[in-house]
Amino acid sequence: MNRRLIVLFLILSLLLSGCAWLDGSYVHVTPHQEGGGEDQGEALSADTYSELIGILVDMVAAGKDGSVIYVGEYTGDALSRGLKAAGEYIRSSDPIGAYSVEDIAFEQGASSGKPAVAVSIEYRHTPTEIKRILRVADMEAAAASILKALQNCDSRLVMLIARYRQTDFDQLVQDLAMSYPEVVMEMPQTVETVYGQGSARVVELSFTYENSRDNLRQMQSQVRPVFDSAVLYVSGEGADSQKFGQLYAFLMERFEYKQETSITPAYSLLRHGVGDSRAFATVYAAMCRMAGLDCVIVTGTRQREPWTWNLVWDSGNVYHVDLLACNAAGAYRERTDEEMQGYVWDYSAYPESVRSAQESTENPPEPVVPEETESAAQKPVSGMEQEEMEAP
Repeated sequence: MNRRLIVLFLILSLLLSGCAWLDGSYVHVTPHQEGGGEDQGEALSADTYSELIGILVDMVAAGKDGSVIYVGEYTGDALSRGLKAAGEYIRSSDPIGAYSVEDIAFEQGASSGKPAVAVSIEYRHTPTEIKRILRVADMEAAAASILKALQNCDSRLVMLIARYRQTDFDQLVQDLAMSYPEVVMEMPQTVETVYGQGSARVVELSFTYENSRDNLRQMQSQVRPVFDSAVLYVSGEGADSQKFGQLYAFLMERFEYKQETSITPAYSLLRHGVGDSRAFATVYAAMCRMAGLDCVIVTGTRQREPWTWNLVWDSGNVYHVDLLACNAAGAYRERTDEEMQGYVWDYSAYPESVRSAQESTENPPEPVVPEETESAAQKPVSGMEQEEMEAP
């Protein structure tokens, strides 16, 4: 006897032999192989549409593939219409139902003179998968969960977000990868699917990497000591400007760097001396954050070429820092907006950087000559592919 017949037998066995089945719409379904057949003996009761929906939502959340619901006075055309609407609600509006339910069917009948409905549900995901859906409160908690999944090099993340807000998840993943290069070795290709309607949604994210999970975790283990060493390098007393300069020296003196773009930016930069302006800016910002210094990443252009640099908060004042420009000039230097000749960025997205009158008197700005830049090579580089990984 196949699984479908077993489940139907369990449901119908709940109804006494004297029951008389009413005319109703019954859709033939095949329950999922891992359904909750052991719980079929529990009969539930719903006297209103809202109670019916509540029972069905609970069944789906538990991955149950069948049950009997006593419907009291909720009969006739009202029940038929309610069952049709309830099926549509579960398949499209309820977030877990939209994610997991393939089909849902009802058979109207009676047991010992009491009106009842036999429910049978077919799933596209197993009860175990449904129960593993991560429950988070809001988008901030969702972002934290995504970062954890990226750190774990996971290929998939499914979340039920209670207070969902429409979000470009691909962009969010890119932002997290740039903000936390110490744990995100490679920015994955991200595919998102959102299920349900209303304030709560199920979000399914799939991540695809070019490097294997083992390789990415090896990379994490090799770059983490470098970040830890950077923090120790600037620990103790000292002005912010001194610490920013120390971190600059720590990073820039590691290699004679080669400017190329890599799919593993932090690893390639810190282990093989290969990186572009974005790799330098993201790694430097992470080191500053870990050292308790305020620093953000700025994206824009330099001499009409895509470019990335930093904004630092030095003793309450905001300045631009372009590590590669500093390296070319031979020293760490903080610049104001006026001194950023040849650079273009979204001025409305970042605070204005100006020198106070006192600063201008004490430290007159040096003449700024627009730098000639070479376009960064676009050939993807992975340190894991270039050579055997070295011990930290």
